[in-house]
Amino acid sequence: MESIAVGRVHDAVSHFTVYEDYLDSRVTPMDLLYLHSRELARTLVEHGHKGTVLSREGFQERKAAAQAAKSNAFSYRGQPTTLASAGKELKDNFLKALAEREEANRSGKMTSVIFIRDQNTLGQEVSGYIDYAHRLKTQDFEPYFSGKKRLMPGRTDLCYYNWKTQLSTSNSSPNFEVIYDDPNGLLFKNKRDKKILNVDPLSAPGEDTSRTLLQSDLYVHAVIYDHNIRTV
Repeated sequence: MESIAVGRVHDAVSHFTVYEDYLDSRVTPMDLLYLHSRELARTLVEHGHKGTVLSREGFQERKAAAQAAKSNAFSYRGQPTTLASAGKELKDNFLKALAEREEANRSGKMTSVIFIRDQNTLGQEVSGYIDYAHRLKTQDFEPYFSGKKRLMPGRTDLCYYNWKTQLSTSNSSPNFEVIYDDPNGLLFKNKRDKKILNVDPLSAPGEDTSRTLLQSDLYVHAVIYDHNIRTV
């Protein structure tokens, strides 16, 4: 119980400018009425007569640590995100489109779903839907932007289908819930704003969502669905 009390006191340090203000927070009007001296009341608090408190040295150390943590957090937020596409000379429309959306997907302003249909390394036709923001967090995209590797859907993506083997998989991601039993067909529900993304080419893609069909030399068929996250 004592450690919990001390932890609460430590958490409150950031609210006080000087040690005297910290001590005053433990002094009650009744204390001043009986003691007739704020200095005496502070002394009693400092010596532990009002419960567990920090020493002057402990208070100053906590203040310094809190200020340093605040400065470090501000410095970190001010640093630009390193983009895998930065400095790359991109010629294909698909890679250009990914580069245009990379920062927004990394920062959470946007969550894009990528549809790809093409042949895998075995010559089998495969197709699937990829959560771009999730892939950016779990994979190094530098090889994709540099042309060393080709982005392809896999069994762990939102949806995957091998037209040769008829293997089909679906997995919800941190950003989207897969809805595959809806009468309207395959849908993705954004987990942040609960809005629906519709991949049916004959239907509207959904609120705050746009559909971009890309002409690419890398794939037979490539589409990107961009879902913009509104901030209140």
